[in-house]
Amino acid sequence: MGLDQEKKPHALCIPIPVQGHITPMLKLAKILHSKGFLITFVNTEFNHQRLLRSQGPDAVHGLPSFQFETIPDGLPPAQNLDATQEASILARAIEENFLGPFKTLVTKVNASYSPVTCIVADMLMGFTFAVASELGIPEFLLWTAGAGSLLCFDQYPYLLEKGLMPLKDSSYLLNGYLDTVLDTIPTMHGIRLKNIPPWITYINPGDEYMAQYFCLQLERAKAASAIFFNTFDELDRDILDAISAKFGPSYGIGPLNLLENKIVDNSVASFKSNLWKEEPECLKWLDLKEPSSVIYVNFGSITVMTSQQLVEFGWGLAKSNYPFLWIIRPDLVTGESAVLPPELLMEVGGRGLLAGWCPQDQVLSHPSIGGFLTHSGWNSTIESISSGVPMICWPFFADQQPNCWLGCNKWGIAMEIDNNVKSDEVQKLVIELMKGEKGNLMRKKVDELKKKAKEACAFPSGSSVVNLEKIINLMQTSSK
Repeated sequence: MGLDQEKKPHALCIPIPVQGHITPMLKLAKILHSKGFLITFVNTEFNHQRLLRSQGPDAVHGLPSFQFETIPDGLPPAQNLDATQEASILARAIEENFLGPFKTLVTKVNASYSPVTCIVADMLMGFTFAVASELGIPEFLLWTAGAGSLLCFDQYPYLLEKGLMPLKDSSYLLNGYLDTVLDTIPTMHGIRLKNIPPWITYINPGDEYMAQYFCLQLERAKAASAIFFNTFDELDRDILDAISAKFGPSYGIGPLNLLENKIVDNSVASFKSNLWKEEPECLKWLDLKEPSSVIYVNFGSITVMTSQQLVEFGWGLAKSNYPFLWIIRPDLVTGESAVLPPELLMEVGGRGLLAGWCPQDQVLSHPSIGGFLTHSGWNSTIESISSGVPMICWPFFADQQPNCWLGCNKWGIAMEIDNNVKSDEVQKLVIELMKGEKGNLMRKKVDELKKKAKEACAFPSGSSVVNLEKIINLMQTSSK
C-alpha cells in the first residue's frame, strides 16, 4: 500500500447479517469511501456466498481501497442457502459466536492492510464494542431501522417493569388489550401497544430472547461516539432529539439512497448488496405503463405469510383492476412454495408481473409507480418517501409496526391493512390509494416530503449533507 493510502482514515463496517441491514451499511460505506476513507466491509461467510451467487464474483472482488472480508456465523449448514436466517437463532449466534472471529479479523486487517481508525457497526452488533475498546478504536453506530422504532425498543424495560408486557396469553392479541395507548414514548403520542415492535409480547418462540437481546444492545449503544440514522432532520428531527438526549450524539444522514446517487464515485458504484438475483426486466415492463398507474408490491426480505394470505393479496390486486408489479421471494410463504392459483394468473393476464427480486430504488423512482403495498421495513419506507410514493402497509415484525404507525398517523402518507388480510379490503385500499380522495391527499403529503428529502441531500447546505460532514470530521478527529 502506498504512502497516500496509509494516511487515509480506515473505516471497518459490519452490518447485522440480514438483507435490510446490509443494504444501508453498504451505501454508507460507499459514501465514506467517496469521501476519502479506506473501507473494510465485513459480511458473514453465509451471506458472502449468497452475494457471489446473486451478483457474481465482481460483487465482492473489491479494490485496493475497498476490501470485502468475512467472519463465520458459527451456525450449522443451512438447508436453504438463499433464505434469511431466523431472527432469534441469528441473534444468539451473534452474541455467542462473533466476538472471537471479529477480533481476529480486525487484528489481521490492522497488520496486513491498514490500521483501522474507526469501526462503524450496526447498532445491534453490540459485541463489537468490546473489540473497539480493547484495541483503542473509536466506534460509531448505524441504526438501520426507523428512528421512531428505537424509542419504542427503549420502552421494553419500562413495559416489563410495569407488567404491561409480556401478554398473559394469546387471547390478549384479540381482546382489545393491544389498543392500550402508551403515553411514555417521546414525540409519538397516541401510539398503542399494538404499534410497537412485537417481540416483547412473548407469544412466539424466541420472542423473550429477542426482547432481552434488544435491551442489551441498546444499553451498549450508549458508549458509542455517535449514532447515524438513515433519515433526515425535516422528517425525524424531534425523534432524533429525543434519542440524542438518551443515547448521545445522533445524526440523520439520509435518505442514503439519494446521497449515494449524489456522492458515490464510479469506482464503487457497481458494488451491490442484494442477496437474491435481481430481475431488471421489470423496469422494461414498467416503461410500457402509464405514469402513476402501477401498484408495486414487495414485503421485503424477511416477512413470511401463509398460502391463504398470498391468495387473498393476489385476488385483491386482481379485483382492483390496476396493473401491479409483485415481488414474490421463493421463501415468502411459510413452509411451502409461493404459488398463485392458475385461475388468478389467468384473471390478471399481462396486467400483473411477478418477479423474484428487483432493484427497488429504481422501481420506486420509476414514473409509472403510483403506490406501494409494503411490509413497512425502513429501507422500503424511506425509499418510498424519497420517491414520492404513498403506501399501503402490512407490518410483520421488528420496526415495521412503528414505521407503519408514523406513516399513517404522523406523516399522513400511508394506510394500514388488517393483519387478517382479505381480498375485498386489499381491493378497496388499492383503489383508494390510486384514485381516491384520501389517496390523493397522501400523494400530496408524500410529494412534499420527497422535496424535503431532496433538499436535505442538496449541496452544500442540506441538513443531511451538513450532518455527513460533521460525522466525517468526527470520525477523522476521534482516531487521532
